[in-house]
Parts: sequence; C-alpha cells; structure tokens
Amino acid sequence: MEVDHFDPRTKKERFQNYNNLFLATRHCNGAKRDRPTHGDVAAGLRFINPCEDWDYGKYIFEDPISHRLIGTTPQAIYHIRYCDLNAAHLVAERRDRSAILKMLTNHVVLRSGITFDSFSQAVGLLRNQVERMIPEVPASSGFKAKKIE
Repeated sequence: MEVDHFDPRTKKERFQNYNNLFLATRHCNGAKRDRPTHGDVAAGLRFINPCEDWDYGKYIFEDPISHRLIGTTPQAIYHIRYCDLNAAHLVAERRDRSAILKMLTNHVVLRSGITFDSFSQAVGLLRNQVERMIPEVPASSGFKAKKIE
C-alpha cells in the first residue's frame, strides 16, 4: 500500500490536506499515473475521490459471477479503467473473497455437518489470501506489548 495524493499537484506542499490523501495499492497508483489529462477534465471525466464520495455503491458494482467491477457513471467507468481495478490479480482476490465468505456463511459451525473436504478447501483459500497480504513483522525478542487502556 502507498499513500496516494488525489490531487498530485499538492505533493510538494509543506502541509497536506487529509482529504487529499488515501491508501492505494502500488498497482492502482501506478496505473493512474498522468491521469486525468486536460482532455479528460474538459470532457468531465475524473477519478472518484474516496475521501468525498463515500458511497461507491452508487457508482461501482461487483458482478457476482465474474467479480469484475462495473461503473454506472462516466466517472466510475473512468476510475475503474485508469486505476486498472479489473486487473487479473484484483479480480482473483475478489473471487477468493467471495468463495471464502460463501463457505463461511454455509459452514459457520463445524457441528453443522461440514465435511473435511469443504473445511480443507476453506483453509486452503484462507492460506492463499494470507500469502498475498502484508507479511508478518517479527517482534524483537525483548519486546513486550503494552496493554492499551
């Protein structure tokens, strides 16, 4: 993850407005480089600002079968295209998330008749998901966590 500037023209300013900063994956941040162009802005195309446009559900939906994102407005279509939100690895992650949630929903309690095969499959999907996450940082041998009250 990287801290991205919604308006990159402010990168060199001494003080940054929080509403201009958000987390983005390196892939998405790099994909949107040099956008929007002056022509895009003149055509009314822009990225959706996650600090201001809280309800992505108005603009962007996930197809439950293909797990690709679909935009309902020109700005949402632009956002999906130029952030490359339908890149193969992102679609695969959404597919895995959906499969894991489906398994967990259908087999919440082991006593409900879950079979070893479906439990094993769920564990495998969870392991694959964890392998793509931020790696665990080992603690120093002398480190003791302090209880936060």
